[in-house]
Amino acid sequence: MEKEIQAYHRSLPPADFEICNVLYEVICKNLPKAERKIWHAHPVWFLDGNPIVGYSKLKTCTRLLFWSGQSFGAEGLTPEGSFKAAEVRYTDVTQIKKKDLKLWLTKAKNIQWDYKNIVKRKGVLERIK
Repeated sequence: MEKEIQAYHRSLPPADFEICNVLYEVICKNLPKAERKIWHAHPVWFLDGNPIVGYSKLKTCTRLLFWSGQSFGAEGLTPEGSFKAAEVRYTDVTQIKKKDLKLWLTKAKNIQWDYKNIVKRKGVLERIK
């Protein structure tokens, strides 16, 4: 595990630490070629410089965010924001359904909107995969 991500995990309360460790393990296993780093203070995975998935500690839960998740056509994700992102929130590690998570990660590889160039396009998203 990268030192920055390790430090992020260590800063969490025990329940969130456990959730993030499971998410990290499953994401890394299913996105082995993705770059991972702390981005805007949270662990995020990128494919070709495009953000794909990340998680963050919120006040009452841990949020798993898929930047293109609204396009997955999969159950279990809730739309987030005004673009194409979707999320799921966890308060306990037992809520993580690894089968669903693996499905979402497969879809994340194959369905991507170009967030990397959103500023250049003045807020307009284009589908790249």
